[in-house]
Amino acid sequence: MNNSDERQPNHLAWHETLEVHELVAFQSIGLMKLKMFIGEVKDAELRKIYEHTIKGLENNLEELLRFYSLAPRSEEEAERDMDTGFFAGDLLAFAKTAVRNYAIAITETATPALRETLNKQLQAAIRTHEMIFNYMYRKSLYPSYDLEKLLQNDIRLASKAIKLRY
Repeated sequence: MNNSDERQPNHLAWHETLEVHELVAFQSIGLMKLKMFIGEVKDAELRKIYEHTIKGLENNLEELLRFYSLAPRSEEEAERDMDTGFFAGDLLAFAKTAVRNYAIAITETATPALRETLNKQLQAAIRTHEMIFNYMYRKSLYPSYDLEKLLQNDIRLASKAIKLRY
């Protein structure tokens, strides 16, 4: 071990912990959706791609969850309704992705009328994100100011997604 390794803390930094949280939450919801809908996929080749994606997401989650023991810790976790949490989290991820997509699309827009329309829709997407975030925060589904609870929610959601049968 070199000198720089000896000075490294034995835990994740806050910012990288939050990035891992975002990845775990997003992939858990995606995994649950894929597992719920794979039965509807009739094309054999597409079904194989779904299965490949499901296995890849399960592996990603299992690998990322190993880092949760290195996250900064604080207090006890609270119970929550996983079904409501799933639906709310899915809507939050959708709203967040919409905001990002609109922001990128605006940078590619040359036509003023289109830019105005995209900006209007971006503002609506931001309001939707705010609404679902506030709902989740009030219901303790997204305890954004309590890292320990946030990470425990991720662990429960990822575990449920991995265990879900298809």
